[in-house]
Amino acid sequence: MRYKDAGVDIDRAESLVGFIRELANITKREGVISDIGGFAGLFKVMGYKNPVFSVTCDGVGTKLKVAFMCDKHDTVGIDLVAMSANDIITTGADPLVFLDYIACGKLDERVYKDLIRGIVEGCKLSGCYLAGGETAEMPGFYNEGEYDLAGFMVGVCEEEEMIRGEVSEGDLVIALPSSGLHSNGYSLVRKVVFDVKGFDVESYVPELGRTIGEELLEPTKIYVDEIKTLKSRGLTPKAVIHVTGGGLKEKPKRVLKGRFNMILYEDSWEVHPIFKLLMEWGKVELEEMYRTFNMGIGMLLVYDKERVDSAIDALHESGFKALPVGEITEGKGEVIVWGLK
Repeated sequence: MRYKDAGVDIDRAESLVGFIRELANITKREGVISDIGGFAGLFKVMGYKNPVFSVTCDGVGTKLKVAFMCDKHDTVGIDLVAMSANDIITTGADPLVFLDYIACGKLDERVYKDLIRGIVEGCKLSGCYLAGGETAEMPGFYNEGEYDLAGFMVGVCEEEEMIRGEVSEGDLVIALPSSGLHSNGYSLVRKVVFDVKGFDVESYVPELGRTIGEELLEPTKIYVDEIKTLKSRGLTPKAVIHVTGGGLKEKPKRVLKGRFNMILYEDSWEVHPIFKLLMEWGKVELEEMYRTFNMGIGMLLVYDKERVDSAIDALHESGFKALPVGEITEGKGEVIVWGLK
């Protein structure tokens, strides 16, 4: 018998290396020494006096199930990069290099190429280099037509440019709008949309102006350019919060450290229609919505009062949306949404 008889086609996997290398070259930046295809990548850190590395890894979760249902795979590639890039920038670091892990039962060349195209697009939006990764073909481990993804990113910044997440009473909070659900809460989303509501991915939803599948596969917004704009103007935030799992009620607690509260004014930003529909369709309590989803806010930035207007103006001048949505008060590490009933 051959390895191929057991379900692993080495020749097909090797033939895709050239395809990956060609696309990865699009993401090349200063400092890249090696090309895709070796055992490890080499990258020279240039232009930094006191470099500090920031590292993270993440996945896309059960949003992948929607990609399988729609047979559309490029957008989850963008999501994969976005989840790591948006975490990296909360530390003040710029995304530097990205690696992916793709695991499947049997390698489907069309699906694989779509995934790589999405990952490359995410790297372009993040300004980082796709340095390599791992593709694991494991027959019998995954259901037919399914796969899993993980992403790993390294970022870098000067030590003095680190964002340490130290907030104070009286600080103000700015919101950067999300593009929709991003990549969290999809186990609840799928339960509501497909089990309770009985939709399929082609079901058209007038309130959304598109099919439910298109809405659920909207890629996670990448906020690298917004943070770079602020840093270039000398307006680095005191804290940056990437609103992912745990939603608006839980994620800010990471910077509140049990000593402060964050007050958010519910009427100060737009809640996307998809959140309102999920709440209605699934009879989901509003408190649960805020503990699960981003509710229209992808990033929260904390500033002292003297600089908040300058930060908002800088973002608006560069074509980015930003809204004042709250403040930091004394407290016990809670997020309080005023107007939440």
